[in-house]
Amino acid sequence: MNKEQKLVAVSAAGGGIAMIAGLIGLSRVMPSLPITADAGERLAFAVKWLALAAAPLFFAIMAIGTARFKSEAIDPTAGKESRAMVINGRVVDNTLQQYALFISSILAVAAGANGDQLGVVSAAAVIFVIARFVFWIGYRIDPVYRAAGFASTAYLNMILFGTATWMAWRIT
Repeated sequence: MNKEQKLVAVSAAGGGIAMIAGLIGLSRVMPSLPITADAGERLAFAVKWLALAAAPLFFAIMAIGTARFKSEAIDPTAGKESRAMVINGRVVDNTLQQYALFISSILAVAAGANGDQLGVVSAAAVIFVIARFVFWIGYRIDPVYRAAGFASTAYLNMILFGTATWMAWRIT
């Protein structure tokens, strides 16, 4: 591995470890519902947290719009985007992709969990927001520094999908 690949591997591992520690720690203290909450209540709870998780996507889109308005790139077909605008566009693309996965995994977890287990949903939403901002800031510093944020988001989605799958098998 070259120097950049090693940096990405170490950053990705660190991001993954921090995400897992945060998910475990925050899940215990974040809001949840009574154990007896029905499916509708659990899904409504998750949807409220999904709105928070959309914040990084909203802010990245707004950053692009504002930058376009203030520059010659106001015409998106002119090819006059700055490096920062190109990076912000890539952040939007990846954040939208990760958010789509996050939506389905969070809803699946909420559908299969007991109400008192939903601290993982609220914790995951907070971690998603933090990880996406780490991704964005790292990307703006240097593209190889996006690894911690990317990995923590991707591994978060993987854990949530795994949890949802386990819950589905457990119930049936």
